[in-house]
Amino acid sequence: MALMIYTDEMEKQVSTGTSYKDCFKGVNLRRTEIICMTWLAQTLSGTALGGLSAFFYQQAGLSDSDSFKLNWGKDAINFVGTVTSWFVLNKVGRRTLMFSGMSAIFVFLIIIGFLGIHSHPTIAEAWAAGTLVLLLSATANFSISPVVYTIVSEIPSTRLRAKSIILARNAYNAINIAFVNIVSYRQLSPDEWNWGLKSGFFWAGLNAIFTTYIFFRLPETKGRTYAELDILFENKVPARKFASTKIETLIEGTEGAQKRQAEGITGE
Repeated sequence: MALMIYTDEMEKQVSTGTSYKDCFKGVNLRRTEIICMTWLAQTLSGTALGGLSAFFYQQAGLSDSDSFKLNWGKDAINFVGTVTSWFVLNKVGRRTLMFSGMSAIFVFLIIIGFLGIHSHPTIAEAWAAGTLVLLLSATANFSISPVVYTIVSEIPSTRLRAKSIILARNAYNAINIAFVNIVSYRQLSPDEWNWGLKSGFFWAGLNAIFTTYIFFRLPETKGRTYAELDILFENKVPARKFASTKIETLIEGTEGAQKRQAEGITGE
């Protein structure tokens, strides 16, 4: 309770209000940027190929029956991956899991792209591509898909969390509606762009951009209280030093908050 009071008092000084404009002022601008980019990274990482997996398998050269079976297998693997992430998240850390997942997906996308260099992929190449999409989806559901929800709830200040998450989610929805859903279908459709497996190169390029961003800009929030995160952001600590930076003033501040709380209860 004392830590909660201390955090609240400190954020009253750091944050000047609770309007949407405050999400773009001072240190809150950095926090808003991080959660927006993290959510965009999730949808622009290349997982769109997994979202259209059945259609992807068909365009890769697999039969309708095999495409259907693979799609069901993908959903089962995704479920296992998501449940597994619950137990790994607090041990590995948010930044580590996000960066590792994005990097692994990048490798899968590059291989998928090379498999599509032939104008008419062989059955073996089609099955290889289908397997890679399964691995891509499993990796996403083990790492970037679930962990992003933890990141976007921990990065904003407590007073601006709801508004910051709304901004980030709207950015995610907008890019999905206006770009991802349109482009991914046209890439795979033989009646549109007909890129087939070569679309892996396109998504690998976008993935590389956001993976680089995560490496330099996404801080590790594992094991940090909201008060500690406020201090780290206020002092403009680089993202890669969040995990190693020690905060020695927090205990003193907590003791002060506890003392004020006790005085308020006793009426002194």
